[in-house]
Amino acid sequence: QIHVEESGGGLAQPGGSLKLRCTAPGFTSRGCGIAWYRQADGKQHEWVSQINTRGLTMYAESVKGRFTIAKDKAEDIVYLQMSDLRPEDTAVYFCKPDGPLRCLVPGWGQGTQVTVSA
Repeated sequence: QIHVEESGGGLAQPGGSLKLRCTAPGFTSRGCGIAWYRQADGKQHEWVSQINTRGLTMYAESVKGRFTIAKDKAEDIVYLQMSDLRPEDTAVYFCKPDGPLRCLVPGWGQGTQVTVSA
């Protein structure tokens, strides 16, 4: 089972940037992708972005053009570069392995809090 750890969250002003980090040892060698989700207070988890084994990326419409997902295969790390942040981006951000059934894990990690406020 792939264990993930999210980091890099914090407080940013509207229009600012943050770079999240998802450490997921073994996800590359197992042929898995990584997806980012977020959960705002009182809401369900929302899919944000994902990157597959071939490096293909996808984004939710709400973040397209502002967020960039990328992976460091050598280090088994996936980054989520967030720019032009908005107050509605405030949430706890989670990453999860994605792809074939062997990659999937139940539940959620601790996540990393992102707060966008002036």
